[in-house]
Amino acid sequence: MSESLRYTMPAMLGASFRRFAGRDALAFAGQPAESYAAVERGIGAVTALLQRAGICRGDRVAILGHNMPNWAKAYFGTTCLGAVAVPLLPDFHSDEIGNIAAHAQARALFITQSLGRRLAEVDTSGLDLIVRIDDFAIVKSPVPGLAFDPEAAPAAVLPEVREDELAAIVYTSGTTGRSKGVMLSHRNICWNAQQSRLIQPVDAHDRFLSILPLSHTYENTLGLVLPLLCGASVHYLTKPPTSAVLLPALQAVRPTTILSVPLVIEKIYRNRVLPVLHRNFVTRLLYRFPLARRALHRIAGNSLMATFGGQLRFFGIGGAKLDPGVDRFLHEARFPYAIGYGLTETAPLVAGSAPFATRVGAVGPRLPGLAVELRDLNPRTGEGEVWVRGPSVMQGYFKEPGLSAEVLTPDGWFRTGDLGAFDSQGNLAIRGRLKNVIVGASGENIYPEDIEALINSFRYVVESIVVQQKGRLVAMVHLNREELEQRYQDLRDGVEKRVDELLRELKARVNARLNRFSQLQRVVSWPEPFQKTPTQKIKRFLYQEPAV
Repeated sequence: MSESLRYTMPAMLGASFRRFAGRDALAFAGQPAESYAAVERGIGAVTALLQRAGICRGDRVAILGHNMPNWAKAYFGTTCLGAVAVPLLPDFHSDEIGNIAAHAQARALFITQSLGRRLAEVDTSGLDLIVRIDDFAIVKSPVPGLAFDPEAAPAAVLPEVREDELAAIVYTSGTTGRSKGVMLSHRNICWNAQQSRLIQPVDAHDRFLSILPLSHTYENTLGLVLPLLCGASVHYLTKPPTSAVLLPALQAVRPTTILSVPLVIEKIYRNRVLPVLHRNFVTRLLYRFPLARRALHRIAGNSLMATFGGQLRFFGIGGAKLDPGVDRFLHEARFPYAIGYGLTETAPLVAGSAPFATRVGAVGPRLPGLAVELRDLNPRTGEGEVWVRGPSVMQGYFKEPGLSAEVLTPDGWFRTGDLGAFDSQGNLAIRGRLKNVIVGASGENIYPEDIEALINSFRYVVESIVVQQKGRLVAMVHLNREELEQRYQDLRDGVEKRVDELLRELKARVNARLNRFSQLQRVVSWPEPFQKTPTQKIKRFLYQEPAV
């Protein structure tokens, strides 16, 4: 990148549009793509629409919609005007949408037609402009007769956007409850996207298949801004990524790059890979021997590559901790996976590696240009809280100076709240959230994420959460009831008796692999999936014992 190019959306995208004008940019999977030149015109038309509606620099513009090319045009049309995008997750409840729009003082809203019913329960009196993303039709306008003109250009030469100006306010729905508005500047986002190329190069021949919400910073920065800076194309699904939708899309797009959360690949491993590896006595026997297991993993890895279209060279995993068993499988299968660590507050990437440099159980080295340190280091374990400083650290939480001061130091360090450790080669490994650590009766630190990973490796377990209740460690376990019912439908005493036996067996086998102070006192069946954040982390605060 030229030293004179500024870290702003207009500057960096403008250079990309000029360089790659005729190349494919955005598309629905299996459908013709819009070129970079066409996308640039669309962004300009959105900016012109906002101008005619009286939206000015610094105004907040909410975006509530499913992934599609027009989502990107709404986002960039807003930020190139100097206004502030407020991406909202499609899964947000009507109450959350209303509260966030009011808190952000949004003046405009772009919304997907299929989500329009959510507005019926939202006070929209503060919104001057409401636009349907699907076709940019006007739903509500402060200007009579206002209509979207796809050939329109901004009314005047736009003032230059500064690097430190707000580009987006991203409201997180975290594992600890209260949503906070993370303020990210143009520099935060553009710098992080640009530096990520130093870990995994991206070029004009890359094809991204987008399966995560664009309203999440992980997908937004690394799955939208990054590929458009490099001339790559991005392809979107027309429906949620179920197997029936995803598998044909993979064959149609044959992506080179996919960004995912652990839950996606963990489901594929448990539902498609393990049953094949354990389908007969011979493979089950061979699987016990490391050399044979690695060979079986290689065969399964080749099949998995074919399922993903055969051209995949980067499968990025982030947003939560990857199950150790799945980590080992992907490594031994020589699947082109890489694990990243980041947060919304760091726009997002902090550390990561390229495929085939990934180390089992670790994330990778820090992103070049970021300072990453461990504070309050435990000399015995080498673990400490991960602190980050650099150009992609947020400006703070919107309208929350107190909360901002709790995590941002006067000299620019961001306290992540995550426990981590570095190995001898500088690779960062994340142990878990500081707030999640359970202190045992004798003061020992117990990491529930490690126990949960062990529980989740057992057959029939879909997911689990370990909490402390009245001084005792309790594991809540969500089992695959459908599989159990199919297997034990002929049992005289029914499935429930087998569930009780499985939980007792699970408790004994897990405790046999845990140290004394991490032993589970109870293992209980949880009847339904746990509620989760957008990155599929369980919302722990919903299941923990209330503080006295």
